[in-house]
Amino acid sequence: MTMTSVVDSEDLYLWHEGTQYQCYHFLGSHLEERSGQRGVHFAVWAPNAKQVNVTGSFNGWDGSGHPMSRQEGVWTLFIPELTEGTLYKYEVITEQGDCYLKSDPMAFHSELRPGTASIVTSLEGYEWEDEDWQANKSNQLQQQPLLIYEVHLGSWKRKEDGGFYTYVELADELIDYVRYRGYTHIEIMPLGEHPLDASWGYQVTGYFSVTSRFGSPKDFMYFVDRCHQQGIGVIMDWVPAHFCKDEHGLARFDGTPLYEYADIQKSENLTWGTSVFDFGKPEVLSFLITNALFWMDVYHVDGLRVDAVSSLLTLNFDERKEVRITNEYGGDENLEGIAFLQKLNAVVFARYPNALMIAEDSSSFPGVTSPVANGGLGFNYKWDLGYTWRTLEYEKKSEEERSAGEDQITQSLLNIWDEQFILPFSHDEMANESKSLLGKMSGKDAWQRFANLRVLYMFTMGHPGKKLTFMGNEFGQMDDWNWDDSLEWQLLDYEEHQQFAHFVTQMNHFYKSKPALWKQDYKPLGFEWIGTDDQSDGIVTFYRKTGDEENEQLVIVCNFKSVAQEGYRLGISMPGRYREIFNSDNSEFGGSGVGNASELNTEEWFCQNRPNSMVVNMPPLAAVIFEYIPSKG
Repeated sequence: MTMTSVVDSEDLYLWHEGTQYQCYHFLGSHLEERSGQRGVHFAVWAPNAKQVNVTGSFNGWDGSGHPMSRQEGVWTLFIPELTEGTLYKYEVITEQGDCYLKSDPMAFHSELRPGTASIVTSLEGYEWEDEDWQANKSNQLQQQPLLIYEVHLGSWKRKEDGGFYTYVELADELIDYVRYRGYTHIEIMPLGEHPLDASWGYQVTGYFSVTSRFGSPKDFMYFVDRCHQQGIGVIMDWVPAHFCKDEHGLARFDGTPLYEYADIQKSENLTWGTSVFDFGKPEVLSFLITNALFWMDVYHVDGLRVDAVSSLLTLNFDERKEVRITNEYGGDENLEGIAFLQKLNAVVFARYPNALMIAEDSSSFPGVTSPVANGGLGFNYKWDLGYTWRTLEYEKKSEEERSAGEDQITQSLLNIWDEQFILPFSHDEMANESKSLLGKMSGKDAWQRFANLRVLYMFTMGHPGKKLTFMGNEFGQMDDWNWDDSLEWQLLDYEEHQQFAHFVTQMNHFYKSKPALWKQDYKPLGFEWIGTDDQSDGIVTFYRKTGDEENEQLVIVCNFKSVAQEGYRLGISMPGRYREIFNSDNSEFGGSGVGNASELNTEEWFCQNRPNSMVVNMPPLAAVIFEYIPSKG
């Protein structure tokens, strides 16, 4: 026996208007009681279907006995006696008489691949214990330290038999590791259900279904809860730009282009082999913005790194397109994609003012982190991919080549106020045979390569902007990242990797302890060039300051050459006493041990356009940080 079921008319009105931001409450499958009977209510949007039936393990995968009723393009049905764990799909019959078996776009859980069925699942009943974390979250994010550890859960660590660690097991191992190493946040590569491991999660079929590779929805709740209890924030990569074409997914869901554009020039990303969401369709906006909020509402995720933003900003992002298209004004801008991003951020911040909304954007589009009210996209952070590309290209060069290209390492310091940047060394820099970060470093031997990576990390730490590092880089992964295997944990059996991991750990904790390194990341008063008289000597120097009553001032000196410089004269703005407080060349980090042991005093000696200066020892391929010592009394 089945029962007719209806959806609230106000919910449907908002859904069709593009302003229904909690549609997962009425679409999908929900355990309910109707007329005294327990069962499951099903609802799915398929406006162009001739008929939709529910099929599953309970009816031998024959949906003919469970037809759904249509209500304003949404098909509904209540089936008594079904319980949690029931496998199901929608049997979508098109106007042409074709029949498709589709997974539920709003399913909360899905079969482990290669299975593709949706699973009736309740998200109720988990008892959260992250009240302190939630109460102490601040919307003054720009004035807080942010050290992000980017993780692919399937390859951070594998079991001896090659199997995955579960969310619960990762909660015991990964969180403690991240906290010990000094990171503030974990960023997890996409967790929406996806059929192909090799896509890394970036080609999604189940936007509301946390992947079953690592456990159940409540297992993932436990993971996030434990992160928060240990003081670690959680960011998730989110993929609103495109979706995969697998037959059971969103593509041509009701026999027509429903979630994707109908215009073939706009509906496909040929490079990625995916379908592009129709950002001009109100129901798609409701679907996507609801999904963004869903991960925060249900799983307490602290923010989203929005993938492939640049593909949403232009109509001609796909390089394989043979015909260029324009908008209604004759321009290249994707007006619907831009409007979607603005709406997304406005809605998210209205509900979660302390959310992290991070744009992974390789374009030069202006105002990515400017408020929507000012015409910007409304993100609060943007990945500075230009910084990543330029610094790594510089680090690949021999020392002779570096002399003519020092602007590659310093150029980013000229436009640091353009956006609120995160400086990322992400999975993209370690995948597809591009070599690991350590593998990219130039050097005559292993010592120089490790030293080069240490000075790059220190320069990045001192550079304005928040920080992100992909897993494995913290201990000097040697090979490219392999998504189908564990990280090279065996490297920690070797002294040079132990020392490098110790360096990263100490650097991270040092960074968090010094407000001058993060409090004014996005204000000019937090940074001051010192510069050099010689633009080819490989030495880059600058101040980081709190710019407040604390008056914390740090002098950061980076030597990108392998020759130590004893007696290097450094121009100083504020005369007085200074002391060395961090040195990447310390012997405990695997360095040569060149440093400055005692307090240093400035002299009235004009240098680097400053009336005062002091003499320091600069280690080879290293960075040194000096701290100003306020006068007593």
